Amino acid sequence: MAIEEPKFSLALKDGAFELRDYAASVVAEVAVTGNQDEAGRRGFRLLAGYIFGGNKARQKIAMTAPVTKIPKGQTIAMTAPVTQIAGKDQGGGEWLVRFTMPASYQLADLPLPNDPAVSLHAQPPARLAVLRFSGLAGEAKVAEATRRLLAWLGSRGLVALGPSQVARYNPPWTPWFLRRNEVMVPVAPA
Repeated sequence: MAIEEPKFSLALKDGAFELRDYAASVVAEVAVTGNQDEAGRRGFRLLAGYIFGGNKARQKIAMTAPVTKIPKGQTIAMTAPVTQIAGKDQGGGEWLVRFTMPASYQLADLPLPNDPAVSLHAQPPARLAVLRFSGLAGEAKVAEATRRLLAWLGSRGLVALGPSQVARYNPPWTPWFLRRNEVMVPVAPA
């Protein structure tokens, strides 16, 4: 069974780099603290609770990919995967961890979360610059992928509209060498 991913149209492909246009979507998100990995685990557990029936209707909602992390306090036009923002300090910080809801849902269709930490939001369409990488998405690897993506943006005359995010697509039991990750940066639409 395939896990749903947000739909996008490919605006540009340049080797490993892509510009993607994502449609509007709905996300469930939580604010958590900790380093990149701690925040991801804590946020994932809270959001999984919501989609596995921790809501007023006790309704199960299909899991989607990716999971994203974004530094809290920064506004980003983000519609796709679960992401983690690169560049936070190593000791910890505040993060928004997001699940994109299945495309069949509108904001009004989703059941209210039981946990007040979980919030639901409509996201506008967005253009994202993306660099895919495999393996573990540790802080050093994410920082290097982010550096490469920002350098590519600069070479193309594109400007980042927000911080980089890391999107993780695979469950934790996936062998490290088969994992799919992406660093994403919102940019101005054409």
